[in-house]
Amino acid sequence: MIQIISGVKGSGKTKRLLDLTNDALKVEHGIIVFIDDDKRYMYDLRHEIRFVDASAYPAARKCTPEAFLAFLSGMLAVNYDISLISVDAFLKLVRIEESAQLTPFFQALEKLSEEHGCNFLLSVSMDTEKLPEEVRKFAG
Repeated sequence: MIQIISGVKGSGKTKRLLDLTNDALKVEHGIIVFIDDDKRYMYDLRHEIRFVDASAYPAARKCTPEAFLAFLSGMLAVNYDISLISVDAFLKLVRIEESAQLTPFFQALEKLSEEHGCNFLLSVSMDTEKLPEEVRKFAG
């Protein structure tokens, strides 16, 4: 399952993402990972959640969509117990030139989710209406 929290900057996406990630501890039976572009929100998460500062990994800093998928795949490859990956500041981490690039990324992410039984929760700084139609189904 993939869920996108979309909206313009300052609309409360990160707060909602943090709350949903912390609440997921009640229902997820695997490891929960939270990826962000810096350490700013590390202490807003419960200690059971694995925090990843993507800026510490060159492959995950302002990378292509394919490189970010490889980064996520690598996490799942070394730990079969990951059941949820939350990603804050998605558009800061992944270099998306135009919204049409979101469609193939989310199609590949959906396949990754199905094959590995991992859910994804992402905050995307974009109005839901501006998301491609194929991606809008994940917004909610």
